[in-house]
Amino acid sequence: MNNNDPLHGSRKPTVSTTLRQHLLSAQRNEITEHHIYLKLAEATKHEGNRSILQNIAADEKRHGEFWRRYTGQDVQPNSWQLRKYYFIARVFGLTFGIKLMEQGEKQAQVNYRAITEELPEAAAIEKDEEQHENKLIGLINEEKLQYIGSVVLGLNDALVELTGALAGLTLALQNSRLIAMAGLITGIAASLSMAVSEYLSTKTESGEKNPLKASLYTGVAYIGTVILLILPYLTIPNLYLALIITLLLAICVIFVFTFYLSVAKDLAFKRRFAEMALLSLGVAAVSFGIGYLVRLVFNIEV
Repeated sequence: MNNNDPLHGSRKPTVSTTLRQHLLSAQRNEITEHHIYLKLAEATKHEGNRSILQNIAADEKRHGEFWRRYTGQDVQPNSWQLRKYYFIARVFGLTFGIKLMEQGEKQAQVNYRAITEELPEAAAIEKDEEQHENKLIGLINEEKLQYIGSVVLGLNDALVELTGALAGLTLALQNSRLIAMAGLITGIAASLSMAVSEYLSTKTESGEKNPLKASLYTGVAYIGTVILLILPYLTIPNLYLALIITLLLAICVIFVFTFYLSVAKDLAFKRRFAEMALLSLGVAAVSFGIGYLVRLVFNIEV
């Protein structure tokens, strides 16, 4: 065995007490991720994904053994982190859970840089993770990401169209039940229309997406957003407070989904969130003005 190989050497170097604490933290992190990947591999039914997860788990174990050469002791995985990221990956998808976990590891890169100043050979760990593991993660085949475009289509249209419609109806109708009913009818009709459009659009493409599944993802995302946005009108007597809560819910949906997308697809979060939020609020403001003009011109009293 080559003792100069930073990942496979057998000698046990002497390190300072301060550096040893940093190394123990890094070792525990690697061992924790090793167990997370193994547990996810056991739970997944997709043979290709299972193989990828097992390969990454082996990498993490190898890195943990590298740190052990310097610490001289075994460490136990962080049980809280293990449960948390396993749950996130199972509920929100492998790619999102893994990339969120890796982002947390990147936030500790300052410690890694401090380590490499005293321990230059440790740079091989960082390079290995960036190149090999990121490549493996990119190979994960996941339905959630295949149809993410269909979900985006349903969410975006529902947020922009319905926030605008509800804002306009609030001033024009002045009745919570009527506004909720009109919003629900509008939303259901629009969701069916969007689902059909997505079905026809996907059917004409030569990709791997199933047209029926794509249309279902779009329609469900749309109608789910519609139900969420009209809830304040069914539970809050004050019309304008209901509108404010609806707009806040829209912003929350935009925030959560934009964050999910930015992590899973490695996209810029702030710009996409600001763009979508401004579009929804802008359309709502214009529609509110249109509702005021309609009520004024036609002298509607409900």
